[in-house]
Parts: sequence; structure tokens; C-alpha cells
Amino acid sequence: MDLNTFIVTVFTIIDDWYQSQDMKLRRRGPRPTLHDSEVLTIEIVGAFLGMSKEKDVFLYFRRHYAHYFPKLPDVHRTTYTRQSANLCFVKGRLWQDLLTVVAFDPALTIVDSMPVPVCRFARAYRCHRLVEIAAYGHDEVARQTFFGVRTHLQVCWPGVIVGLQIAPADVHELLVAEEMLTGASGWALGDRNYWSPELTHRLHEQNMHLLAPFKSKKREQKPWPTWLKHKRYRIETVFGQLVERFQAKQVWARDAWHFCSRWLRRILSHTFAIYLCQQNGISSLRFAELVIE
Repeated sequence: MDLNTFIVTVFTIIDDWYQSQDMKLRRRGPRPTLHDSEVLTIEIVGAFLGMSKEKDVFLYFRRHYAHYFPKLPDVHRTTYTRQSANLCFVKGRLWQDLLTVVAFDPALTIVDSMPVPVCRFARAYRCHRLVEIAAYGHDEVARQTFFGVRTHLQVCWPGVIVGLQIAPADVHELLVAEEMLTGASGWALGDRNYWSPELTHRLHEQNMHLLAPFKSKKREQKPWPTWLKHKRYRIETVFGQLVERFQAKQVWARDAWHFCSRWLRRILSHTFAIYLCQQNGISSLRFAELVIE
């Protein structure tokens, strides 16, 4: 599909969902100039196009697609930004409802985390971004200390994000994994950071089997089957998409509320892309084939 069809399709899905909600999604107050469905559509499409700043998204749509949103030229950019941030709860609700129509296997879960620095390490001592949750942590891939947060994801095959937790960088993955996997059942795959006999035993009691390699490479262990390794690598593909297409490591928010709102926008856009790929007979993570400009 082309970009125009993509925008119309996303708006139609969101507006139909919005009209079907029984509970009020907005508090009392004057009705905004732009409908919430329009703001959500602009956010989701903008994230899919790789825009990380609300300013860039707003100006892009006002310049090229104002005919789809006739009231957009009458709205100030800061008004749009505030309305976008205030829809954080609505984004989470829409994401959870969208997961009910996306095809995935809930019995196979993959857990992992991604470091998200909020600034360069040399500026950490005077950084004022995300002061509520930012902390010092260690990036094992880059082998360096960073200042920021960790985004923990729970991904089900074939790459659908079903769980999101944002924690300070000094919080261990095991603590977040136990919270994310509590109440779930099936199989969960993790890397060496998730190896814990105690956690494995506790999850086994609720019929959740956690598989993670030993932390020590010197200990003899039975190698994972090739098919299981390939499924474990799927979350790396998802992380790659979030970083490259959705600009997940670009941190412009100054507080946790706006940071979480922007992450929900990325996850929601990623889930929308998978859903539309499945509806159009495209492999779930081949986003480049979904929209042809």
C-alpha cells in the first residue's frame, strides 16, 4: 500500500475503536480542536516513518497531509504536544486491545532488555532528563557504563511485543522478568542475565518454563537446539527495528511521563505495522514491504 492508504487505514481502525469504547477516555474539559483519533494517527504514522520529535511529526503532517486533518493548521504545535502526552493511558489501552486481533503464539515468550542512555556519559552528573528513574548501569554489548534506563520487552513469536517495562539502569533483569512473567504460562527464553535457579523454580510452579544459558561459559551445558536459538534471536530483530526505524534510543523527554508516552507510541506503531502486514499477507516483520512510497 502507499502512504496515503496507510494513513487512512490507521485512522479508520483507531476511530472505530475509539467510538466503540464504553468508558470515557478523556477527563472533563473543553473539547480539543483535533480529535484524539487524529492525534493518535499522526503519532503512529510519524513513528513508523522514523520521526522521534513531536515537532517534526507535527510540521510534516501540516505541510504534506493537512487535507486529511483540516483542523491541523489551526492548532499550535505545543497544543498538539500536550494532547499527545495526555493520551498516554489511551495508547496503552489501544495497544492491549490491538493485541487481541494480532496473531501470535502466547506459549513462546522471549524476554530481554535494552539500555537507553539519556545523555552522554560525560554529561551524566549535570543531566536533568528523567531524574525520577535514570541511574548508572552497565552495557554489556558496548562494555561501558551508561546513565539512563533499561527498556524491558516481552516478545511473543513471531515478534509481537506483549509486555513493556521501563526501569532504572541499575535494576537487575531478573527482578523485572519475574514481574513480567508472573501469571503467564508456557516457555520463556532469555540470555545469560536471566539464569537463576530460584526464579526458574518459582516460575515453574505456575507452569512457566524459563530457559536461559549458564552465566559461566566454562560450565558444561547441553547446547540449545538450532531451532530454539533462531527463535531467541527474534527479539534482537525487534530491538533492531525499534532502534533503526522507530528511533528508540533518541531521548528528548525530560520526565518519565513523556518518556513512557513516547515509548508507548513506538510499541503501538510497531504492533499496528505487524497487524497490517498480517492482513495484507506479508511476513510479520517485513515493514519495508508494507508501505511503498
